Amino acid sequence: MTELRVLIIDDDFRVAGLHRDAVAAQPGLLPLEPVRTAAEAMTALREHRPDLVLADVYLPDGNGIEIVRASRVDAFVLSAAAEPATVRRAFSAGAVDFLVKPFETRALGDRLARWVRYRNLLSTGEALTQDRIDRAQAILHPAPEPGSLTRSSTERTVLDALGTDDASASDVAERCGVSRATAQRHLTALAAQGLVEVSLRYGATGRPEHRFRVSS
Repeated sequence: MTELRVLIIDDDFRVAGLHRDAVAAQPGLLPLEPVRTAAEAMTALREHRPDLVLADVYLPDGNGIEIVRASRVDAFVLSAAAEPATVRRAFSAGAVDFLVKPFETRALGDRLARWVRYRNLLSTGEALTQDRIDRAQAILHPAPEPGSLTRSSTERTVLDALGTDDASASDVAERCGVSRATAQRHLTALAAQGLVEVSLRYGATGRPEHRFRVSS
């Protein structure tokens, strides 16, 4: 079976390495050498013609979403930039999935496995039936399991910790007594349900910080 090639675009070499390992662990996928800049990404697209792109948004010399748009192949956007406008831009540029950093490696692995099944289902020389198209979409974006929309006790604690002010994931983690990654994961889930609003606060240096508040 021909392996599907995956190009990873991330300026943090440690994060890129974790993504590369997640790709390598999936049967049928071959990770290409990760690249760190938009210029390197465009060169890799021309030379290697990947089947899937995993792109961060913020790059030293450009924007990962524009790379996704230019690639004209399936792409996942993996980024801490989760404001609604950015997510909409990613999907309109052709991204088939969006994962908010930080996330567990198994979350990426699960989506990669589903993408392989999706790709295989649509890899045929014949005209596709509506049933096959519907099944492919259901594989890539499965419906929530029964009961999964019920808020967990941790999510309720996170909502209570937000109160009436905006807060960072670190603030919420300290108030709840959980890890930052756990707080971030639950805040992201609550934002996806429309229960929490996300904004960015720009400091003097470094990347912008995500701030969360209960939706009004």
